[in-house]
Amino acid sequence: MSGILQELAAARVAGNPVGITSVCTAHPVVLRAAIRRAKMTGRHVLIEATCNQVNHLGGYTGLTPSDFVGLVLGIANEEGLDQNLIIFGGDHLGPNPWKKEPAEDALQKARIMVEAYVAAGFTKIHIDTSMGCAGEPAALDDMMIANRAADICRTAEAAALKAGIAPPVYILGTEVPVPGGADHVLDSVEPTSPQAARTTIEIHREIFEKAGLADAFDRVIAFVVQPGVEFGSENVIVYDPPKAVELAKVLDDHDGLVFEAHSTDYQPEYALTSLVRDGFAILKVGPGVTFEFREAVYALDMIASEIVPGYGTRPLASVMEKLMVDFPDDWKGHYHGDDMALRIQRHYSYSDRIRYYWNRPEALSAVQNLVAALDGRVIPEPLLRQFLPEYTSLSTSSAEDILIKAVDAVLAVYDRATTAGRA
Repeated sequence: MSGILQELAAARVAGNPVGITSVCTAHPVVLRAAIRRAKMTGRHVLIEATCNQVNHLGGYTGLTPSDFVGLVLGIANEEGLDQNLIIFGGDHLGPNPWKKEPAEDALQKARIMVEAYVAAGFTKIHIDTSMGCAGEPAALDDMMIANRAADICRTAEAAALKAGIAPPVYILGTEVPVPGGADHVLDSVEPTSPQAARTTIEIHREIFEKAGLADAFDRVIAFVVQPGVEFGSENVIVYDPPKAVELAKVLDDHDGLVFEAHSTDYQPEYALTSLVRDGFAILKVGPGVTFEFREAVYALDMIASEIVPGYGTRPLASVMEKLMVDFPDDWKGHYHGDDMALRIQRHYSYSDRIRYYWNRPEALSAVQNLVAALDGRVIPEPLLRQFLPEYTSLSTSSAEDILIKAVDAVLAVYDRATTAGRA
């Protein structure tokens, strides 16, 4: 199933660059939208879970890797998608969830986590050991990162052998943007320097070979670099191809590799298309799709407030506000300003820290209440024009279908951008 990923570099070399969207989420509506799109196009869908979101201890979703696979395959079965079209990826796999602990303790937990990912059927493994642990610098040097990556890779290889399955393909790299976007307004983002990219590749190659992992390094399909894209709480830095020309040329010396671009959320279609053209073939998106879900579900909350007797005034938004105020850990260090600024960011920030709350029982109940309130109701076209102007033709659609349609609008942009060079 991961064979399609190994064809990305060959397509670039052949002059027909194509890419693939990496949908990084555990949100059921987003997953269903991604699976429906794969069913419609007949193309592979790459679905990724992150180390904080899903791990052997449950992560913030409460899901283990096998639970996550079960969730996705259950939706795929309901939608009639051939399971062979699903590629499972693990994102930022390393010590990050436990970086406040001593390094060896954090790395041991990372090893167990990676073993669980591979055993569950994840065939694309992004190893991220770039962060320091307790008592270490926040950012580590390439040599230490590569040695720790080889350590994690050895565990993944052994897990595949133990399970009797094909070993995974790998993503490596040290220029890893902050998961989920920056926590401040950005003026600019500089691309990774070409020399830094070359050094990172060569140091990892050397360390992996010394560790007896040359075969595994041959299955490294991409390195994570910074092409110059990012989003903060209130703004987006759009890809500027001339700034990344020299970085893109690094791939000319590495025919078997492409680059993986993180934090591509909110990029316009022309920028995503340019990224793929320039060799950034794997485009990660996460907050950008759950942000679209939040926009649509809040719009439906306002619509229900207008047309459903007894529904109340935006009860779903009220539930989410109470949840985030009562349990601030997932946003407090990321949002800044006075009370009004914090309230706006809690609900509307591009960083979309609200995504950490959708799986809480109170939020699930509020969404279910909204869907039930609108069930069987025709939404007057003028109300759709007011709150969801893109979907005025969906007045008789269910709330769930409107939500999926909204998420799919984002995925469709990525779909077009990643297939623009298809011969």
